[in-house]
Amino acid sequence: MTDRTAAVPRTLPAHHRPHATRRIRRAVRAPLKHCLLALCALTMLYPVLWMVASSLRPNHQIFRSAGLAVTHPHLENYSNGWNAFSQPFSHYMINSAIVVTGAILGNLLACSLAAYAFARLEFRAKRVLFATMLVTIMLPIHVIIVPQYVLYSELGWVNTFLPLIVPKFLATDAFFIFLMVQFIRGIPREIDEAARIDGAGHARIFFHVILPLMIPALATTAIFTFIWTWNDFYTQLIYLTDPDMYTTPLALRTFVDQQTATDWGSVFAMSVVSLVPVFLVFLAGQRFLLRGIATTGGK
Repeated sequence: MTDRTAAVPRTLPAHHRPHATRRIRRAVRAPLKHCLLALCALTMLYPVLWMVASSLRPNHQIFRSAGLAVTHPHLENYSNGWNAFSQPFSHYMINSAIVVTGAILGNLLACSLAAYAFARLEFRAKRVLFATMLVTIMLPIHVIIVPQYVLYSELGWVNTFLPLIVPKFLATDAFFIFLMVQFIRGIPREIDEAARIDGAGHARIFFHVILPLMIPALATTAIFTFIWTWNDFYTQLIYLTDPDMYTTPLALRTFVDQQTATDWGSVFAMSVVSLVPVFLVFLAGQRFLLRGIATTGGK
């Protein structure tokens, strides 16, 4: 009798070897990918982490080390930065909140109405107007800032929040219009037709049928508008001249003075404070942000 145990092959059959090789490659590639992603994330987060660490150091130690270790936290930077001006730093954050709130409301209302018109209505020169709207995305702000400033100066809007808020109610952000148009085009027209059979007009169809289905796109618009408006420096620098009207970016710039020594500890401390709302909004709306980008990018 032959021993059956001796007949068992010690190596895999030839037709099984490619599958085993693929499994080994996948098992090796997965940890490498995770390590590479972690390294990239650390590289991108390092400046933010260094800023947080520098906000807890005295001025004479901030630029001496590129490390992240803080032996003795210098919490006075936060109190000094908060009360560095005639108004507490919360005053400038409230100004930014007013501008951001107006910009978000304006973009949500005006851009959604314009997107519904381009996606659902039929009117003369629709394609030409839509193409013109897309071309405005490529226009840099430096091209239009001078005629806009002349117009707002004639209206007496300079040194007010109106130049930063009113244009948002006129659907001037073509990027958000295009995003919402793509989203509305993905909604079946049968829903509109069913509402029209029930006697609904365009206003009722938009507010009661289309708008509730656009929550991901509206959330994406709100999040991007918040981040871009909160961090905007150039346009706010152009239109706001009174220190009491300054927003958060302008207040941070006031810390840096060419005539005297800059209190970098206070600068970094207030920079950390100004980043907190951005992180909170992004984390709270991340789920809607991913849904909005995923559902509009594939249509």
